[in-house]
Amino acid sequence: MPRLFCFGLGFSALTFARHMQQQGWQVAGTCRSEDKAEVLRAEGFDVYLFGDAPLADPAQALAGTTHLLASVPPGDDGDPVVGTHGKDIQTVSSLEWIGYLSTTGVYGDRKGGFVNETSMLLPSTERGKRRVTAELVWQDLAAAMNVPLHMFRLAGIYGPGRNQLVSLRKGKARRVEKPGQVFSRIHVDDIAQILEAAATSGLPTQPFNVCDNEASPPQDVVAYAADLLGMDPPPLVPFDEVEMSPMGRSFYAESKRVKNDRIKDDLGVVLKYPTYREGLQALADAGDGKA
Repeated sequence: MPRLFCFGLGFSALTFARHMQQQGWQVAGTCRSEDKAEVLRAEGFDVYLFGDAPLADPAQALAGTTHLLASVPPGDDGDPVVGTHGKDIQTVSSLEWIGYLSTTGVYGDRKGGFVNETSMLLPSTERGKRRVTAELVWQDLAAAMNVPLHMFRLAGIYGPGRNQLVSLRKGKARRVEKPGQVFSRIHVDDIAQILEAAATSGLPTQPFNVCDNEASPPQDVVAYAADLLGMDPPPLVPFDEVEMSPMGRSFYAESKRVKNDRIKDDLGVVLKYPTYREGLQALADAGDGKA
């Protein structure tokens, strides 16, 4: 039986983990707190603590793992998984596949232009630069093991409980207007099906852009979500007049249209939510954003 081990059972990885558990896979992974670990164990996952401290018994935690997914972001000291447990991972003789959740931020700012997986990596933010370094570190580890590595460069992630419908209902959504600004997005359920397709593909080491078919101005997405809820959209506010955190401002420092042909052509993926419209409509129909 395949065994998936996820370093970091966050929003995307946990959705994937649940999906693979439904396919009959054994699933294990890590989180940072014992409270969350108990909740996840109640779902049938084999859960270990990692983050503030190393795995207590890495050999036992990783034993029998056939597929490994890393979703822990790099920090000032580099990738925490490879830095802490890279040697432990190399001892897992059963390992057949490694996945790493990266970001489209590795491409940097293209002033609204197109990028694909062969585009030069030109990160303009510190987060993007860290991701490029982390991708290289994981490539070195996978090469040393002769195990295929798939790097998933994720666009903006949304899904149940984490979307503009919810933000609008909480009064936190804003329509920030910056001429020419576009973002790519991806529904978390589509992330899960892309990860499954890659993990079972047998393809060699390579990156995959994980996004839907339409990069869009962020203010348009908010307006569409407001329409679904029967609300008036927030007023448009020029970017230069908005108070924003340094991280929020850094997102607006980059504008690009990310091409996703490889997930379709090489993995045969048919997106459940090809644009934000289908994704938000499905979330609204499921009750997200209801008063």
